[in-house]
Amino acid sequence: MRRYYEAYDARYRQIHARGHAWAADVPTPIVAETLARFVPDPAARLLELGCGEGRDARPLLAAGRALTATELSPEAVAWCRAKDPAHAERYRVLDCVRGELAGRWDFIYAVALLHMLTEDADRRALLRFVREHLAPEGIALLCSMGDGETEFCSDPAEAFALRQREHPAGPVRVAATSCRVVGFQTLETELARAGLSVLERGLTAAPPEFDRLLYVLVRPAEGAESGETPFAAEGSAAKSTGN
Repeated sequence: MRRYYEAYDARYRQIHARGHAWAADVPTPIVAETLARFVPDPAARLLELGCGEGRDARPLLAAGRALTATELSPEAVAWCRAKDPAHAERYRVLDCVRGELAGRWDFIYAVALLHMLTEDADRRALLRFVREHLAPEGIALLCSMGDGETEFCSDPAEAFALRQREHPAGPVRVAATSCRVVGFQTLETELARAGLSVLERGLTAAPPEFDRLLYVLVRPAEGAESGETPFAAEGSAAKSTGN
């Protein structure tokens, strides 16, 4: 049985069949900014969850970064491999909610992935995946739709329904997909329960698709390896890095 979040694969197939990419080929600024601040070592192991059509992965791989880029959608991974044949083996199909991946990484990032998940159990599974795959001193960057306060959730039963959407190539009918927006308070509670401690939070952007995203930088909480999940400390620093 198809899971609601697999509608994103359907949407990629629908738009690629017309010869177009779904998203703009513009890297997310905060990814490079975070690497420069916290993970400057070019040998550090990087993992992207939800790489989509590769807009963040390609420049990092071109710069020689040790990146594994993963994506739920086989269609999107095929697109990435075709666009970046020199690094084709670095793009992998992975369902980070239900799948498994061996290894730990110094830096994990996921841009516009968490908000795809509407169900509590799926969000817990993703955050647990992040914690379990971070190196002991590793950090993760999570960016999700939202302004830090507004909360809403789409109906996952409608994820595969065709909807009219505007696209640079013209109006298209594609899968509606799924979306859950939460505020900082809800997100930090989710993170704490997953054994992740917040280092920094704020608002950023990923133009042209997202003029506002909330972001958090996290690392494994003390005691998380033993199954403890202490709540993150109050008063995490907020830093604005975009509009």
